[in-house]
Amino acid sequence: MQVGYTVWTWLSDEHDNWARVANPKLAFEQALREVSHLGFRNIENFNWFADYYIDDPEGFKSLMDKYGCRFVNLYHYLTPDWESDKKKGLEYAEFAQKVGAKYMNLQMQTWKDQPYNRPTNPEAIATYAEKANCIGKIAADHGLTVCVHPHANTPVFTEEQIGLFVEKSDPKYVSLCLDTAHIYLSGSDPLTVFKKYYDRLAYVHLKDIDPDPNLNPEWPMKRFRALGQGCIDFSGIYKFLQSKDFQGIICVELDYQKVCHYESAQYSRNYLHDVLGVM
Repeated sequence: MQVGYTVWTWLSDEHDNWARVANPKLAFEQALREVSHLGFRNIENFNWFADYYIDDPEGFKSLMDKYGCRFVNLYHYLTPDWESDKKKGLEYAEFAQKVGAKYMNLQMQTWKDQPYNRPTNPEAIATYAEKANCIGKIAADHGLTVCVHPHANTPVFTEEQIGLFVEKSDPKYVSLCLDTAHIYLSGSDPLTVFKKYYDRLAYVHLKDIDPDPNLNPEWPMKRFRALGQGCIDFSGIYKFLQSKDFQGIICVELDYQKVCHYESAQYSRNYLHDVLGVM
C-alpha cells in the first residue's frame, strides 16, 4: 500500500463557504511543494481543478514531476444535474487518463440543511447505484477505478446505507473509498466497516475525529482532526490492511485546519512515521 495526500483544501477557503482561492493554480503548486517536502508523493484533488489544466495535461504532468509527485485520484461528485454529471465524468476521466491517474472517487449529492442525518432511502440509494455504475463504466473505459465515498450529508453514509449501496451497485465498475472519520461520525466502528466491506475496498481516506458528539453541532464535520489528534484506531486499521496485503492507497485528508495546511499535514506525517512506521 502507498500513502497519499489530498490537496483540495489548499484551493478552497473553509472559512468562506469553501470559496475558491484567487489563484487555484498557484495554491496547487504551493500544496505540492509543502506535501512533497513532508514526503507525500501520491496526490488527490477535486474534479473542478482539472478545468485549469484540461487543455494542458503535459504542463500538469511537468508540474507534478517538478515536485516528484504522482497524481493518482480525481474526486468527482454528483449534483442535481445528472446529464452534466455524466458529461463532466467523461471529461474528467479523459483528463485523469492523460495525466496517469488510476482512481476516480465519487460522492453522492450533498445536502447542507438540517437534519444532517436522515432516514435510509432505499429508492435513492438504488438510483445512485445506477448512476455510479454509469460513471464507473466511463471510468473503466479510461483505465480508472471508481471508488464511491460514503459521506456525511449524503444518502450513502451509514453502515446500513453502504450495505444497500453495495448490493445495488456492480462490483465490476464500482469500488469503495472508505473514510475513517466519516464512518465514525455515522455511528460505526471504522475497523468493523473496513472488515465488512473489504472485498469492495480500493482506496482509503485517513482522517481523525474528536469523539465529543456535542462539539460543533452546527456542522459536525468540523470535528475532523489531523491523524493522532482524535480517537480513531489507525493502528488496528493499518494492521488489518497489511494482513490483507492491500494494494491501494491510504490518503490523508483534513477539511478544517487548526492553523494551516502545512501544520496539519506535518502532524499527520509525524503520526504515520512515529506510530504506524510508514513514510
